[in-house]
Amino acid sequence: MSPEFHLLLFPDLVYIQPLTLTFQTALCFFLLVLGFLFWLTPGGLAWALYHKASSSAHAVIPGPSFTGFSGLLSGKTPHRVLAKLAQSHRAKSLMAFSIGLTRFIISSEPETAKEILCSSAFGDRPVKESAYELLFHRAMGFAPYGEYWRNLRRISSTHLFCPRRINGFEGFRSEVGLKMVKRLNFLMGEMGSVEVKKVLHFGSLNNVMMTVFGKSYDFFEGDGVHLEELVSEGYELLSIFNWSDHFPVLGWLDLQGVRRRCKVLVTKVNAFVGKIIEEHKMKRTFEGKALVGDFVDVLLDLEEKDKLSDSDMIAVLWEMIFRGTDTVAILLEWILARMVLHPDIQAKGSIAK
Repeated sequence: MSPEFHLLLFPDLVYIQPLTLTFQTALCFFLLVLGFLFWLTPGGLAWALYHKASSSAHAVIPGPSFTGFSGLLSGKTPHRVLAKLAQSHRAKSLMAFSIGLTRFIISSEPETAKEILCSSAFGDRPVKESAYELLFHRAMGFAPYGEYWRNLRRISSTHLFCPRRINGFEGFRSEVGLKMVKRLNFLMGEMGSVEVKKVLHFGSLNNVMMTVFGKSYDFFEGDGVHLEELVSEGYELLSIFNWSDHFPVLGWLDLQGVRRRCKVLVTKVNAFVGKIIEEHKMKRTFEGKALVGDFVDVLLDLEEKDKLSDSDMIAVLWEMIFRGTDTVAILLEWILARMVLHPDIQAKGSIAK
């Protein structure tokens, strides 16, 4: 009997729709089961599945069975939240917890952390979707530990971070420092306030660009603005908490648009870095090899066994710019903050001079 016919014969009765197992009901039930599993094993669901799948016996690492996302992934001081969590579970040496199907391990003891960082067993960094899409799986930061990674590290330490090359760019670093001071004075005079981090970020970017590409840009003008936007966009994408990294079932949905934005950015990066590589190749064709070249020249001069493809070169060069910019800018900002908070440091520096 249809609902309409039922109401026609019995108008005073309320029709109750039979309970059916909809997709929403099944999903809620599945999430309840997962939530229950969180409470069963120290460390949460991912560690519970790991122990179940592993044939050999493993020591159970202490940790919260359910940590949630709000306390760990929101706020400006997640490291303090994790430290308090480790202390409450008496797991300062090692603490396990799960986010989705991803296993995490935290150490609040310097000696244990040092042992982890120096161990080859932890050499591989989990590749986030954004890191993979941004080509970083082919660069040193996210490349799997092995011959390819060791080769990239050897090339970088020998040709980019060697004392001779660092000393060779000392004059340019002094110029960048003076430009930053002038920019700070200008902004203070015009606006009465200044966003120090942005000035430091641009100065750091110029320093890296000169070392890697042999080019520098005017502050906040022309191609420099475009490059700074590319780097900032990359940092934002890499720092986003992407649900697809921890819940594979959500990967094909791209709910946060991370994959789409990464592909757009990589197209721009390929055009920008690829153009500079082609300029170097043309210059070498007409003028020959430079006696003291930049890092692009170093990669082009590699022997056949160490030769990188153009796509790998773009990935390596892009990572050099990307990683070398923000780390230096943050360090400089931290130094300035310490000097403001501790004026005695400035006084000691003046006496030392």
